[in-house]
Amino acid sequence: MANPSLLILPGDGIGPEVMTEVRKVIDWFGTRGMTFDVSEALVGGAAYDAHGTPLTDETMEMAQNVDAVLLGAVGGPKYDNLDFSVKPERGLLRLRKEMDLYANLRPAQCFDALADFSSLKKNVVAGLDIMIIRELTSGVYFGEPRGIFTEGNERVGINTQRYTESEIARVARSAFELARKRDNRVCSMEKANVMESGVLWREVVQRIHDDEYPDVELSHMYADAGAMQLTRWPKQFDVIVTDNLFGDMLSDLAAMLTGSLGMLPSASLGLPMANGRPKALYEPVHGSAPDIAGTGKANPIACILSFAMALRYSFDAGAEADRVDAAVEKVLADGLRTADLLGEEGVEPVTTSQMGEAIVAALAAS
Repeated sequence: MANPSLLILPGDGIGPEVMTEVRKVIDWFGTRGMTFDVSEALVGGAAYDAHGTPLTDETMEMAQNVDAVLLGAVGGPKYDNLDFSVKPERGLLRLRKEMDLYANLRPAQCFDALADFSSLKKNVVAGLDIMIIRELTSGVYFGEPRGIFTEGNERVGINTQRYTESEIARVARSAFELARKRDNRVCSMEKANVMESGVLWREVVQRIHDDEYPDVELSHMYADAGAMQLTRWPKQFDVIVTDNLFGDMLSDLAAMLTGSLGMLPSASLGLPMANGRPKALYEPVHGSAPDIAGTGKANPIACILSFAMALRYSFDAGAEADRVDAAVEKVLADGLRTADLLGEEGVEPVTTSQMGEAIVAALAAS
């Protein structure tokens, strides 16, 4: 059988640095008999600099034909004045859209060693383990009409919130399936009190639950109330499913419950391919952080945990994913901290490379 295939897209800013540490983990698994066929290409600003586009057709074709894509980060102030159509983020949006990656999984897990690092009280976040599933390929970010138009003597900006029943149904099924592997609870969030798209969202999620997943506990909550509850008592939630816009905001809010964006991975999944594996793109939640690029201050943990999610969701290697998670927890428990995690007196930060090497050493010792 052929080795599973990975396309690595390091991107911009700290993307190449954190991806270098992921390659160390991938190579370590290769020495233990789990070998990947790895290819690499450009995305975002790096692709624009080389080709005049944030994603070439050739790279898009590569992404469509591998088992999983690992992406670092895109963007930076260097590209702020580019036309919207060629901004670095358009490369990422094209990947999501053309691969039809409709379900974005963003875990918010608080490691015990970092419970004091959150801005919330320790008893609120200690042991936190929730999953937000965000619909990723429709909604207000993709709806038409969109744009800036002239009406009379002034301009007006228009974005359209649009969802079909089938788009809602498939992300709802993803949430229910995942909940069955966790604590079997789903909370669906929308704004059915003021938005017709929210009314349809609630109706479809409820129907899918009643017809196909009656064993899963389902609740509904307005998204603004959900934001409040995430900061009041986040451990009340298991799986949250919501639309593209609200998911963008709620997942960033949940990310900060853990204390650092540098800790959080994500997965974007689509329909199964011929080999049964889902179309998939894995990336850290953090941005490209150009202000620290090249300084060795970047935290590679989110990118390494994104690879762990690939092991779990693309390669049916849950035991190996657990091993990576445990290695990360071990180095944090030992007191290793990159610059973004400093908060204790007298603790010296480790570099990006040192953190990656420590995680590989913890894997080897496990």
